[in-house]
Amino acid sequence: MDMSFSFFLRQLVTNPALLITVLLTLGVICVNGITDAPNAIATCVSTRSLDVNLAIVMAAVCNCAGVVVMTMVNSTVAMTITNMVNFGEDTSIALVALCAALFSIVVWSSFAVSIGCPTSESHALIAGLTGAAVAIRGGFSAINSAEWMKVVYGLIFSVVLGFLSGYLSCKLVAWTCRDMDRRKTTGFFRYAQIGGAAAMAFMHGAQDGQKFMGVMLLGICMVNGSSNTQGVQFPLWMLLLGSAAMALGTSIGGKKIIKSVGMDMVRLEKYQGFSADMAGAACLLGFSIFGIPVSTTHTKTTAIMGVGAVKRLSAINFSVVKDMVMTWVMTFPGCGIIGFLIAKLFMMLFHG
Repeated sequence: MDMSFSFFLRQLVTNPALLITVLLTLGVICVNGITDAPNAIATCVSTRSLDVNLAIVMAAVCNCAGVVVMTMVNSTVAMTITNMVNFGEDTSIALVALCAALFSIVVWSSFAVSIGCPTSESHALIAGLTGAAVAIRGGFSAINSAEWMKVVYGLIFSVVLGFLSGYLSCKLVAWTCRDMDRRKTTGFFRYAQIGGAAAMAFMHGAQDGQKFMGVMLLGICMVNGSSNTQGVQFPLWMLLLGSAAMALGTSIGGKKIIKSVGMDMVRLEKYQGFSADMAGAACLLGFSIFGIPVSTTHTKTTAIMGVGAVKRLSAINFSVVKDMVMTWVMTFPGCGIIGFLIAKLFMMLFHG
């Protein structure tokens, strides 16, 4: 199978469906960098451990590294995404369906923003792929239930483990430092939290970057005549392209999200921010190793809530929980239906 950059460029010129798929994938990765990546550095900025502009640069670099390094070492998250549904053996039709799935993310996200509904690009990707595959195959036989169950596990575990790990991490740190001079520990945790934020940014790239890289890899496989990515390795040029798109998105935006996640939800001290960052990064590493795609935003925010619960439950802004539940309730059926309809429309237009 030809995975060279020169073959990729030739196919972009001659295959409009692949061109649209690649542009949409890179666009969604960039948007993910704008909307989700700032969560990784929100706590270290809110506790004034690091200037916001320096934090954004650090996040961009670490996101980039996470995409490249983790995908080369362990690409199971990407493989879960590509094996979650079956678009069929006709690769020309399958590529149109893949294009429709990505287009549905744009439509859903635009609609969700217009009505003020919180959304997740990761969940929208999963829903869009599922809806498009069902439309093309004409039924739920298009869904690989074993792989799709990993998504369900991710929904549950990202919230439960995120909260518990944040709570336990904060308790452990507080107990360890209980007899220490607070002035000295504050100085230590300022730098420790920068390291924790870097780890979170790295794991954000490792999780979210892999998801969308898997889609791009599947598109290249389809133009090579293969309907799946089995046995195919990620070429370095693809990882660099995706990581550059995420780094660009991270460098563009984030100050509003940093305020929302790091300041509005729970007021944190430096040791608490460190606890939340390390707890979130550890959870994401575990999910990545086992190939479970999760929302990095939900993992980090529930870790912050767990840290907040150490103080008292009233310290948590529970409207964030409502937003997460609304994201699940709305995104999966909403984006799934849009993916189904757009796939049907694209089939009539391009394969009528």
